[in-house]
Amino acid sequence: MAYSYRPHHFEDFEPGQEFQSVGRTVTETDFVMHSALSGDWTELHTNEEYAAEQDFDERIAHGPMTFVQATGFVYRTGIVERTAYAFLGMNYMDLPEPVHIGDTVSLEIVVDEKKEIGDRDDVGLVVLDTEMTNQDGTVVFRGDMKFLIKTKE
Repeated sequence: MAYSYRPHHFEDFEPGQEFQSVGRTVTETDFVMHSALSGDWTELHTNEEYAAEQDFDERIAHGPMTFVQATGFVYRTGIVERTAYAFLGMNYMDLPEPVHIGDTVSLEIVVDEKKEIGDRDDVGLVVLDTEMTNQDGTVVFRGDMKFLIKTKE
């Protein structure tokens, strides 16, 4: 799986094509910044004493924070840099295991689908199947991300 900083236009994507992101260690600052931006100060994510008494024995990342990190990894590969016209959403998203402070996560990306859009010749649909794992190979996020990607001029 190639790590790439080369932007891909619609024509450059092919079903089955694979990409691998860099890794990134999740920090206390990530938790605080996500809470501040989202307004979600749920105690499971922000109160060490409360979280210690819950099932995970410590604070865990917000589910939306994990999703946002996954989308960030797609952009960090560079494959949609200046070619992404729109993020259209997802058909599915799973968060099978939590992310903890100190986890190092990375994302595998596989092009699942590529489709022309009706009479538009300036963009096409590209669906990326993604899987984020931590340093132990534990899957912490899965989902398909639907993008409109610009065609070559």
